[in-house]
Amino acid sequence: MARQYNIGVTSKETRGNVEKMIRKFIKKVKRERIIEEVKDRKHYKKPSVAKKEKRIRAHRMRLKEERKRRKAQERRNRKK
Repeated sequence: MARQYNIGVTSKETRGNVEKMIRKFIKKVKRERIIEEVKDRKHYKKPSVAKKEKRIRAHRMRLKEERKRRKAQERRNRKK
C-alpha cells in the first residue's frame, strides 16, 4: 500500500517569502524521500540490489551525522 504524505509549507513559516517557501517545500520533500520512492517504483529492482543500496545509503547517513557531530564539537571547543 502506498504511503500517505502530508507535506505543506505555510506563508507564516516563511514570512510570506515565496522563494523561501519553495525551497522549504523542496527540502521537506527530499527529507521524506518522495521523489526517490517514485523513481524506485518506476523500474523493477532485484531485492539484493535494493538491500545493497539501502545499506550504502544508511552508511552515508551515518558518516554525515558523524561529520555533523564533530563539526559541532569543534565549534563548541573553539568558543572555550
